[in-house]
Amino acid sequence: MTRATLRDVAERAGVSIRTVSNVVNGYAAVSGAMRARVEVALAELDYRPNLVARNLKQGRTGLIALAVPELDVPYFAELARAVITSARQRGFAVMIEQTDGEPDRELELLDRGSRTALFDGLLFSPIAVTAEQLRDRSNQVPLVLLGEHLAAPSYHHVAIDNVAAAREATEHLIALGRRRIAAIGDQPYDTGETAQLRTAGYRQALRRAGLEYDERLVVPTERFHRRLGAQAMTQLLALPEPPDAVFCYNDLLALGAIHALHRAGVRIPEDVAVVGFDDIEEGQFSTPTLSTIAPDKIRIAELAVDRLLDAIAGRPAGLCSTTAPYRLTRRESTTPAQPAPQAVG
Repeated sequence: MTRATLRDVAERAGVSIRTVSNVVNGYAAVSGAMRARVEVALAELDYRPNLVARNLKQGRTGLIALAVPELDVPYFAELARAVITSARQRGFAVMIEQTDGEPDRELELLDRGSRTALFDGLLFSPIAVTAEQLRDRSNQVPLVLLGEHLAAPSYHHVAIDNVAAAREATEHLIALGRRRIAAIGDQPYDTGETAQLRTAGYRQALRRAGLEYDERLVVPTERFHRRLGAQAMTQLLALPEPPDAVFCYNDLLALGAIHALHRAGVRIPEDVAVVGFDDIEEGQFSTPTLSTIAPDKIRIAELAVDRLLDAIAGRPAGLCSTTAPYRLTRRESTTPAQPAPQAVG
């Protein structure tokens, strides 16, 4: 079957080819009645735009890149799915890149986009690259930062409010009557800003509740992995006064902590309550199920893709930091499961 062209649609609708093109490309300068006629003709002929030809004409690839540190971290895999869906709805495909959080790979990816024109823009979750390195490449490729909030005013940034979210997670534990609340995941170095923001929120909650900050209860981790969460929890349990609650900076750390607590024979949440961060699917099926901060990954993806497409198209949007929503999801790791009602008979 021959593919329908703009001319075919124009003849069916009784309008000019330019009018059909304006409708297909979403331009506003078409009356409502005429737009409706064109849309009916488009549907009847099953018209599909030739994206390759359009992109070549516009000097674009129709491809955006998403760069994340580790695809085997469930949060990034779930975020990638949301980005792919959002980009597809807007007529773009997505190329996924894993940087492993290595400086050379992060910088090479930034350089490659401008040097080879392999993709039109980049959604980037950096770990190792510095703000200064980003500023040096401020005109190389349209870019939106995710997650890490570097001091890079030349770029858009989309993230949740990490300080507020960490504060709410800690306040949830305080409301349960917990007083020795540990934190797992701090990263007190130049590129660990997300972890530092979560530590700030944790400390704010303690201060507001009149609880003393105890640095022995804060265990840094190089990465947010299960193994490191388990090691940190084991270290905390060895303290003369172990914690009665723990806030973990992502769900993998929390799942590792839960594993260590089980092995030590510590009851969750009766002896130690646990809160994570990211709301990965695995946390819904852990034992106990995991209370967590749930970023709205779909909204993060939509905001980031829209910002990036504005930058690609050269539409002025003003450089800014966009805050996406989140919520605290309470599950069994902080609230014991209620016993099933007994049958009456």
